[in-house]
Amino acid sequence: MSDRLSASSRMDSGEVASELECVPYGVNHTDEGVCLLVRMGPHRFLLDCGLADISPILKDVTKSARRGSSPLPADFVFVSHAHPDHARGLLKLHQAFPLLPIYASEVTSKLLPLNWLDQDSQELSQFCQALPLRSPLEVKDGLVVELFPAGHLPGAVAILFTYTTPQRTYKLLYTGDFFLSNSRLVEGLRLEELRGLQLDVLIIEGTYGTSRHPHRRNQENQLAERINRAIADRYSVLMPTPALGLGQELLMLLRSHHHFTGRDLDIWVNGAVATGCDAYLELLPPFPPSVQNFARHQPLFWDERIRPRVRRLQPQQCATVGKYPCIIVTDSTTDLSQYMQPDTGPWLILLPEKTDIKINHEQFPGIVTVESYLLAQHSDGPGTTQLIHNLRPQHVIFVHASPTYLADLTSLEELQNRYHVHSPAVGTLVELLIGETFLQPAAPETNYEGELTELETVVTIALPDAITADPRWQQFADTGLIEARWQGEELVLRGLSQRELLNQSSDRYVWSDVDCCGTCRHQRGQRCWNPASPLYNFKVTLDGYCPAFERLSDSQ
Repeated sequence: MSDRLSASSRMDSGEVASELECVPYGVNHTDEGVCLLVRMGPHRFLLDCGLADISPILKDVTKSARRGSSPLPADFVFVSHAHPDHARGLLKLHQAFPLLPIYASEVTSKLLPLNWLDQDSQELSQFCQALPLRSPLEVKDGLVVELFPAGHLPGAVAILFTYTTPQRTYKLLYTGDFFLSNSRLVEGLRLEELRGLQLDVLIIEGTYGTSRHPHRRNQENQLAERINRAIADRYSVLMPTPALGLGQELLMLLRSHHHFTGRDLDIWVNGAVATGCDAYLELLPPFPPSVQNFARHQPLFWDERIRPRVRRLQPQQCATVGKYPCIIVTDSTTDLSQYMQPDTGPWLILLPEKTDIKINHEQFPGIVTVESYLLAQHSDGPGTTQLIHNLRPQHVIFVHASPTYLADLTSLEELQNRYHVHSPAVGTLVELLIGETFLQPAAPETNYEGELTELETVVTIALPDAITADPRWQQFADTGLIEARWQGEELVLRGLSQRELLNQSSDRYVWSDVDCCGTCRHQRGQRCWNPASPLYNFKVTLDGYCPAFERLSDSQ
């Protein structure tokens, strides 16, 4: 779909003059970072500034100043999180425009200085102002901003902007980088906090395109198993990672996974990853309760007493740590050859998939094996579309992925048929015309994540309160008994009613009187053919249900 749609054709369809526009300075198609200029009515603000070179912003300000406009590039800057591809240009921006307000969450404001370790810490601690979470704040007349935790990284937020005029209210949400699943140190974005916003515009990352990933726990188990095999084969493991986020997640995984708990093993941490660990230790109160509970019983990172030991690597130790099998977590900019000494090894280098971390395989001797692993910190394709369908905006703007991955997303019929979809190049104006009579798709069925606990032969499934608060729960839990069956790789649970227990005359109950996709007149070939349904053109499970259900017998 084109990045810019015809304004005249939009107006003919009943859309009002544009109060919303977006111009990207960077969309991170390769490694330029993310920086978006958004206009809502008279208000202009920047979303992130991951640009290594801010000269395009400076040029635009110079042009505006000649026309007598504001000497600032925007009214504000809002920062989604502290990763360099979203934040590296902020210091230059602040130095060029000291009066330009820069806002972020409290945790992000404290992590941002890690992007400029060679700069004066006093200056860095003052240029970003912290905003509270989940607290609507009117930053300009008629413009309210609210931050919601987005997963991905401590302090990462999705940012909701609400602009009110005498005629109507406009809402725009910027996800930054988001993750729906819980990870070791960060709780995932909560869909229930954002559902029902009546959103007009969603600016969303598409890092993984339409890729589907295994469950987070499966990813962790696969990685732990590979490291375990390497250590058993007398390999040392070297893991270059970004300074913030993945490195600390790896350390928590290695400390708490059953393959390594209590094992006589050294985990060495080097470079900016170690600095990131120190920063995390200053921010324990905002971390999830499970992390705080762990920290009450033993140190979160540095620990010489409890095995496996987590130690800070000193420069003089680099040439000797690989004489015995160990694990080294270091930042991705480190010269890895310093560890590959002749009397050490063999080595396994593990690189995270779908990152820009690259190494020169030819510089290492034959005793080095290089492999990759997946430990996702962004939502995959199904997670991305799930968020979109729950928010149901008029416009969806995709950023933050390779052009190929973004093309995969924008070509999805389930998105093209329901939303105005954009994937703009740098410098492309996106006019966001809002239709008063835009047909919003019906709300999809809600998915919730629970926790599974196994204790010998007893399996306990813990579900969130939103499940039991649903009116359908009383019927589901009527007898306290459930039917469980495998459907492919998924386990389907269904509550058994009193009538079913009395009348069941076979080993398998047939859902002849249950309102579900299996008894819906619009289900053919395990696909929904009802245009009024949020599941339209999706493959459906026969036990599924949607608000547009129509019983098969009703049409006979």
